[in-house]
Amino acid sequence: MGSRRAAGERRRTRPVVIGGVAAVVVAGAGFGAYAVYGGGSGEDSARTTSAHGEEKAESGPLSAAEVTGTAQRFLTAWQRGDLAAAAAATDDAEAAKALLTGYAEEARVKDVTLTPGTAADGRVPFAVKAVVAHEKTSKPLAYDSALTVVRRAGDGAPRVAWHAAVVHPELRDGDRLVTGESGDPPVKALDRDGAELTAARFPSLGTVLDGLREKYGKQAGGTPGVELRVLRGKESKAAKVSDKPLLELSEGTPGTVRTTLDPALQDAAEKQVSGKARASVVLLRASTGEILAVANGGHGFNTAFQGSLAPGSTMKVVTASMLIEKNLASTDKKHPCPKYFSYGGWKFQNDDKFEIKDGTFKASFARSCNTAFISQAPELENDDLTRQAKEVFGLSMNNWSVGVPTFDGAVPVQDAAPMAASLIGQGGVRMNPLNMASVAATVKSGAFHQPYLVAPSVDGRKLATASRTLSAGTLAQLRELMSYTAAYGTAAKAMAGVGGGAGAKTGSAEVDGQKKPNGWFTAYKGDLAAAGVVQQGGHGGDTAGPIVAALLKNAG
Repeated sequence: MGSRRAAGERRRTRPVVIGGVAAVVVAGAGFGAYAVYGGGSGEDSARTTSAHGEEKAESGPLSAAEVTGTAQRFLTAWQRGDLAAAAAATDDAEAAKALLTGYAEEARVKDVTLTPGTAADGRVPFAVKAVVAHEKTSKPLAYDSALTVVRRAGDGAPRVAWHAAVVHPELRDGDRLVTGESGDPPVKALDRDGAELTAARFPSLGTVLDGLREKYGKQAGGTPGVELRVLRGKESKAAKVSDKPLLELSEGTPGTVRTTLDPALQDAAEKQVSGKARASVVLLRASTGEILAVANGGHGFNTAFQGSLAPGSTMKVVTASMLIEKNLASTDKKHPCPKYFSYGGWKFQNDDKFEIKDGTFKASFARSCNTAFISQAPELENDDLTRQAKEVFGLSMNNWSVGVPTFDGAVPVQDAAPMAASLIGQGGVRMNPLNMASVAATVKSGAFHQPYLVAPSVDGRKLATASRTLSAGTLAQLRELMSYTAAYGTAAKAMAGVGGGAGAKTGSAEVDGQKKPNGWFTAYKGDLAAAGVVQQGGHGGDTAGPIVAALLKNAG
């Protein structure tokens, strides 16, 4: 009896149970030896032996026992603090051990309890409950995560596919968790009227508020508290993803920073993307660049400001300005729009293979004829579009200073077929709604005004500028093209009733692996300009168009 009690006392952590199957340490067997009730799935279960006694790698789908057994080994070892054993159950033991060690030592997470859910298709969800302790302060921590079991390259052994998100879903590979004095003091963000902006009221602003804290926390006069936060690694920083607080152990004193956001328009933008997980929209004041509203249907990433997506035919606004300046197109002059046009070894076509016989450039722009633009590629230099985007529209210079992290668009110099594709917003061209709203604003106001969320007077920063403006004649033609498209072209249905001297352009961007293209829409009305995207939505006039048009209507 005495020896049994001693053995029981040594096993202080309950086994992790998945679907009624328990993994327990076999007394005296050492680390890594487990008995799994209800089916064998030991460490070497993925290896089989040939008729000649040679081991060969297992292949084929994982069995349920392999999935549950591997997940059990990992979760049980992590829960009891045996990080070496937990790491050994993954396909990248070195990275797993480093992050799990940091979870305990840098993040100061203790008393970890892991509760698995039901495994499905190799994926095992699990709930985490723990305590974060820093000096004399501690707080409970609870969240959900998941792991996926795969066959390890080489021997086919089942292992947990290692990614930092296994430890916490907010982590990207290369990130880590730390607990201590917050990197930046908290910030109380205000709208343009002086009322506080919160993620509770405006869910889309979570990432924006994180960016404001990173930029202005120390400048705004606050003092830091103590928190558990995500500390971003090199790849995340390169993608301009901000550090993220996860749990506040003690409050700091917030500083205050005023933004340009209009609360009524922000509310309208939130409503337009609500329930549309892949929709994003931005609204600007064209004459100044002030950002009046920004919203994302999915709140984990600020696609509206930081997305890097092919803009499709909305890029034709920039291309059209270039063709008009080069006397390669004119609003009411005849312009080719054949069914097909080949360039650089690629055969380009229009949606549904339509053609416009004896049509004008205005007709081609309004109907979004791809070949009308591709057909001009032989007349262009490889860097023409890149220069136009930078010199007139302020794009692709990586120097915008908005007040939070942004991606400023990319229009790389390309040749042959990719150069031709870039003329219609494909190839290597990448944009987001902020960029394309700025394009519409530039057309409306006649000059590029760098968008901003925090006035430059707050911190004395310098806004980006463009080196030149379009001539009055070119600008008049460009506005006529967008006005005609809003009234009679592919944007007409969405823009019906918007009024106010409106102009618009639709876009659909094909993406490899997607059944439906990303739908784009950019437009202006009065002194307002907006743009939106619905990823995997289809035609821009049917998806992003109603979102943008409704926001312009709400703006009066």
